[in-house]
Amino acid sequence: MKIGFIGLGNVGGKLAASLLRNDFDLTVLDLDRSAAGPLLAKGATWAESPKSLAEAVDIVITCLPSPAAVSKVMESEDGIIAGLTPGKVWMEMSTTDEAEVKRLGALVTEIGAMPLDSPVSGGCHRAASGNISIFVGGERAAFDKVLPILTVMGRRILHVGPLGSASILKVMTNYLATTHLVALGEALMVMKKAGLDLNTVYEGIRISSGNSFVHETESQVILNGSCNINFTMDLVIKDVGLFDSLAQKLGVPLEISPLVLDIFKDGQRRYGARAWSSSIVKRLEDSCCCDLRALDFPEELVDTEPEVPGAEVIATNRAEI
Repeated sequence: MKIGFIGLGNVGGKLAASLLRNDFDLTVLDLDRSAAGPLLAKGATWAESPKSLAEAVDIVITCLPSPAAVSKVMESEDGIIAGLTPGKVWMEMSTTDEAEVKRLGALVTEIGAMPLDSPVSGGCHRAASGNISIFVGGERAAFDKVLPILTVMGRRILHVGPLGSASILKVMTNYLATTHLVALGEALMVMKKAGLDLNTVYEGIRISSGNSFVHETESQVILNGSCNINFTMDLVIKDVGLFDSLAQKLGVPLEISPLVLDIFKDGQRRYGARAWSSSIVKRLEDSCCCDLRALDFPEELVDTEPEVPGAEVIATNRAEI
């Protein structure tokens, strides 16, 4: 299969590298050609436009920063839709709006091509090693067609349901991760002020009921001081905003989500849209005139799990257990 990949940012570039590392025929495109340099040096082909990329490959993957960016790449005169033909697959791997992926998916289906929303979860360090998780929404036939590709990019692959369902699940997981990030900043600062050693606090959380994926990853770069999690304030606001908008549309009266969103909007005003999302703890550091630092934590996360072929995760019907 020939694969086209558009969007070579923090996550997309690493997913594309996994495909190339596993000997797939890869064509790439990004607004910044320099982002494609390492891939081109290893054998990827450069496309001059989204349309020409779609014409040249069997499967088109997009991984872009916003629904607006996806729409432009898909619908412009020289966009992906103009280059699709029956039987091809469009995989949207961005974290995006459910309604928008359905709208674009309908245009793809009209051509006879197959749309999938396929957002990823687990952090850039796991995207780099092929160990990230991937949620997929869309027709089972399309899912089965791309499964060999998905298992190269990710460790755990979950078919969620119809088109758009994976995007709904993804924004929920990002909301949960963001909420725990804010809570961890508060917890660490209270422990610091109480005089506890933060290395000990980190281990105490890790081995207790307070543990989470966010703690085992983001707390490390917070305690290092770099806060480099390869995810930015503006992306948090986009993702939590999508979750909050979904709740409003469904008539669910949330309390925590709007508060978390306001906290990050304030963080963006203070530190900038492209500040690392983990830098949200600086609000407390500034207020308390106290840094959250501990020895021997990394500046940036590296996945130490070995790269192994991924597999589909089958949701268990608990009533049958």
